[in-house]
Amino acid sequence: MSLPHALLGLLSEQPASGYDLLKRFDEGLSAVWPAQKSQVYSELAKLDENGLIEITGTGARQRREYGITDAGRAELRRWLTEPDLDLAFRSAALLRVFFLWTLNSGEGAAYLEKFADHNHARLTALQAIHDNAKWVGDPVQVCGWLMLEYGLRGSETAEQWARWAAGELTERLDTPSS
Repeated sequence: MSLPHALLGLLSEQPASGYDLLKRFDEGLSAVWPAQKSQVYSELAKLDENGLIEITGTGARQRREYGITDAGRAELRRWLTEPDLDLAFRSAALLRVFFLWTLNSGEGAAYLEKFADHNHARLTALQAIHDNAKWVGDPVQVCGWLMLEYGLRGSETAEQWARWAAGELTERLDTPSS
């Protein structure tokens, strides 16, 4: 997934400002693709420059509202239907786990506990979004719900795994080899 395509997807539902788009990321997309304010505004400028979106309105404090163009819809469709999916899984957090053997077991376990705590906090935040949503069943919401469910399940599993792994690391690295 790429941030430009995520923005095109959000704008295909309805025009929005950068602030509105950041809220949408926080309310649902953050489960699979977090976005920073600077990234969103930079990408909006590039999408506008490339004719994939356009400014559809302005408001107070230079607030701009963006809408998707026909070229933007075509690009979103091309991206969604391309046959070569990049299914590679990359995780800097898990790459660190591979090298925890270079630390003492307490430091490694502390990293894993922090990883577990992060996933617990994420699970709590996503559960609040789920519990406070007014589910109406429109197509956008159904797909958003699928992503939210992925985030909930993934966060719960990652938290459980990290707590288990912290115990395993401590037990196995603190046990003298025979």
